[in-house]
Amino acid sequence: MSIPRLKSYLSIFATVLVLGQAVAAQAVELPDFTQLVEQASPAVVNISTTQKLPDRRVSSEQMPDLEGLPPMLREFFERGMPQQPRSPRGDRQREAQSLGSGFIISPDGYILTNNHVIADADEILVRLADRSELKAKLIGTDPRSDVALLKIEGKDLPVLKLGKSQDLKAGQWVVAIGSPFGFDHTVTQGIVSAIGRSLPNENYVPFIQTDVPINPGNSGGPLFNLAGEVVGINSQIYTRSGGFMGVSFAIPIDVAMDVSNQLKSGGKVSRGWLGVVIQEVNKDLAESFGLEKPAGALVAQIQDDGPAAKGGLQVGDVILSMDGQPIVMSADLPHLVGALKAGSKADLEVIREGKRKNVELTVGAIPEEGKELEALPKSSVERSSNRLGVSVAELTEEQKKTLDLKGGVVIKEVQDGPAALIGLQPGDVITHLNNQAIGSSKEFTDIAKALPKNRSVSMRVLRQGRASFITFKLAE
Repeated sequence: MSIPRLKSYLSIFATVLVLGQAVAAQAVELPDFTQLVEQASPAVVNISTTQKLPDRRVSSEQMPDLEGLPPMLREFFERGMPQQPRSPRGDRQREAQSLGSGFIISPDGYILTNNHVIADADEILVRLADRSELKAKLIGTDPRSDVALLKIEGKDLPVLKLGKSQDLKAGQWVVAIGSPFGFDHTVTQGIVSAIGRSLPNENYVPFIQTDVPINPGNSGGPLFNLAGEVVGINSQIYTRSGGFMGVSFAIPIDVAMDVSNQLKSGGKVSRGWLGVVIQEVNKDLAESFGLEKPAGALVAQIQDDGPAAKGGLQVGDVILSMDGQPIVMSADLPHLVGALKAGSKADLEVIREGKRKNVELTVGAIPEEGKELEALPKSSVERSSNRLGVSVAELTEEQKKTLDLKGGVVIKEVQDGPAALIGLQPGDVITHLNNQAIGSSKEFTDIAKALPKNRSVSMRVLRQGRASFITFKLAE
């Protein structure tokens, strides 16, 4: 063999050796979940529920007469008829069943799961790792966080170690154990994709987003870090197909345990409340309010006699931080406020009329049901035209009282122009234009005439009782 060829072979061999070592090193770095699963599985439970549905009785007139038919035909018809369990009285009764997961958090049998797993259940059964089944008592639920606390009779039960979800970081390995499709103690793994996620209609939970495969039956099961500590409760998935698509969400264990402790001690959960409607600050709104960058929570509406109103917060304020914690996205505010107890003090840093200001207020308790503003009564005031392409009328005293407003104008007609392009509709109430409060139709027209060109301008609009800020630009 020639020297050059030998050198070539040696070079190839060295390259293969290096690649092999790299692959081996990478394999060594991959986590082994065996010990975690062995230690944690005994405390993970399967939860099944039964819900009794309204009786559906079938009268004898509706039942086909099968007597006298040949055996094969008779069997065919009987097979096609619905077979329903009978109640003790002999009436036909239907039952709906659901399946989920949970985990034991105390040796005497307290169990955490999702509210939606046991919602409307008449009977809750918990199946332990040893296949034994026990009836569970519902201690309390909190639909806003989707957490439920159950209790089974027992002592010296296996429990899980609880971690701190606030220490989680994107990229960390996490493991889920649950009962997808009824397959007990199924283990899936992935990483934390993001933290502090807000979901539509879920304002009080800063969700943990992961790529851990979660499917029906996983709900209520634990999410672990590599130390074997529970850091979340698997709750939801994002899907367009009905199955897992790589995006799942878990309730932080810090939130779940706070809810659990309140349910155990008082049977209900108390959350902080400001009494405001907020919205996201986008690029155009940031420009119109004189902000350097889009950030904060824009106060679009304040409830009368609520904590925000009593504390001096105003419509149009942009909340930048609360108690020193920055509000980057508007959804950050409900998470922070909801974690406070009623009566707590909160220090808000806001931008008002282009200047920074601190507002200290006392947080209230979130009401059971939100107070909605009534629909706008009809107006008979004369119209006033302006350069935005709308005809407006002043609000009557009755309308101001109904909507809890000191001023504003109601849109009577939308013509061709900027107003139509930004989606304004007859019946909308305009309370602020270019960061200025509107007291009359004349003020509205005067402010509209002086609007700057080619610059984002904000407008506060009240539609069906709900306020929001919108932006637009005038080209001419």
